[in-house]
Amino acid sequence: MKAALVTIVLMALTTYLTRAIPYLLLGRRQWGPRMLRVLEAVPGCVLVSVIAPVLVSGKPADMLAAGVTVLAALRFPLLPTVLIAVASAALFRHWL
Repeated sequence: MKAALVTIVLMALTTYLTRAIPYLLLGRRQWGPRMLRVLEAVPGCVLVSVIAPVLVSGKPADMLAAGVTVLAALRFPLLPTVLIAVASAALFRHWL
């Protein structure tokens, strides 16, 4: 449980820092729309890099939860999708 909490805190910190550091270092510079789009995509890329190994682990519960999450993402906004993802992962891991 402690390892999971440390992982979550480090992921949150990494996500925050990947957005904050460029703004702090280059904050006075005028950025083009392309660079802004790149910086907005970085936190999602970090999250995917953490989730991707779980998806290819071959565990049926994780793969089913990923499928449910993709379907939820196509239908709902971000917050309900995250809640559905967490709930489906927990339930599938419990049942399988």
